[in-house]
Amino acid sequence: MTATVETGRRDAVVEQLFQATIGALELLHVYVGDRLGLYTALSEASETTPADLAARAGIAERYAREWLEEQAVAGFVDVTADDEDPGARRYRLPDEVAEVMTDPDSLNYLVPLAPLFASIGQSLPAVLEAFRSGGGVPYAAYGEDLRGGIARLNRPMFLHQLAADWIPALPDIEARLTTSPAHVADLGCGAGWSSIAIARAYPAVHVDGIDLDEASVAEARHNAEAAGVADRVSFGYRDAGSPDLAGRYDLVTFFETVHDMADPVAALRAGRALLAPGGAVLVGDEKVAESFTAPGDDLERFNYGWSALHCLPAALTEADSAGTGTVMRPDTLRSYADDAGFATTTVLPIEHDFWRFYRLDP
Repeated sequence: MTATVETGRRDAVVEQLFQATIGALELLHVYVGDRLGLYTALSEASETTPADLAARAGIAERYAREWLEEQAVAGFVDVTADDEDPGARRYRLPDEVAEVMTDPDSLNYLVPLAPLFASIGQSLPAVLEAFRSGGGVPYAAYGEDLRGGIARLNRPMFLHQLAADWIPALPDIEARLTTSPAHVADLGCGAGWSSIAIARAYPAVHVDGIDLDEASVAEARHNAEAAGVADRVSFGYRDAGSPDLAGRYDLVTFFETVHDMADPVAALRAGRALLAPGGAVLVGDEKVAESFTAPGDDLERFNYGWSALHCLPAALTEADSAGTGTVMRPDTLRSYADDAGFATTTVLPIEHDFWRFYRLDP
């Protein structure tokens, strides 16, 4: 007996995979443009021929032509003069696209998604082996594309929103940061932009950024120097559970890091031990749905897309890992906080497209 095929759903899946392939290929072309400085070169001229782009960016003219044609077909660049000779065509990067591709301070700066995506592709052999063995893939194995992509993607949020929207949702803590010398511990600080943003906004505050990735700590120290706050921001490659740090901090932050931790309960417990009397912990993590629903919306698809390919493998490198994955639902975070000894966990009324924020009080 032949099974009946529901052709509508089949055709929808065919179309979904076709469109996903187009999107993936376009994202890889964005990666090329980002890594080779092609968008920056385009933004520096009102119009560009393939030869012009090749000369300014230091690439081969034939590749410049093909990349420009692909970008025009994809709708990222405009053709301002279409000649029968492909080498004579002129192209322009519109200002609104340039913001997305070249402005590192803009909240619309999404070009770092391209190196993040590329880092997954580069690591797929190790991910496949992890699927077979049940083991993990070390964070460092994903390379500079992942580390740099995360830092670049989150930097505008930290610089524009952390002090303007996130910390003000904890008014008693903000008062401490504003009115008296205070200390903040930024756990899982990465490249340091969250620590730097706090120091810039609160001149009386000293921030200790702590991370277990040596390359990130080195980059964070460089960024603090460049930002002129190295006298009030220090970065360390160390364990936040060190007894000499206990009871020192008015605020402890975990930004987009709890779900990556092999032992989130121990990490949160260490964060609680760091708090001075009256201090609090601020967690910012992925804004996933309250419960599992399939099919999911775009944000749920986005977060699941990263989970089994990066966040889960990175956490499973350690024995007895919680294996949280990217999709850490609010009830999961609450259970981790309860087990870590916190008395209350509050979802803060902060509007954000990608993150949900929690206040944890001991």
